[in-house]
Amino acid sequence: MLGGITGWHFLIILVIVLLLFGATRLPALARSLGQSMNAFKAEMKPKDGEAPKAESTGEASTTTSADTTPKP
Repeated sequence: MLGGITGWHFLIILVIVLLLFGATRLPALARSLGQSMNAFKAEMKPKDGEAPKAESTGEASTTTSADTTPKP
């Protein structure tokens, strides 16, 4: 499996987590973790009115170089 962790190792880790946090507190921890992940994903997506920074920087440099070319 992952880095030498077998099914037995995973089972032992699960039992230790149950002993540390208790069965009543685990659902609240999982819910909190899920909400945190959703908030992080929502912040990583660009908003409707915003363009990604890489695209807006490229467009600005292109327009300025075209405007500053000397005319013969």
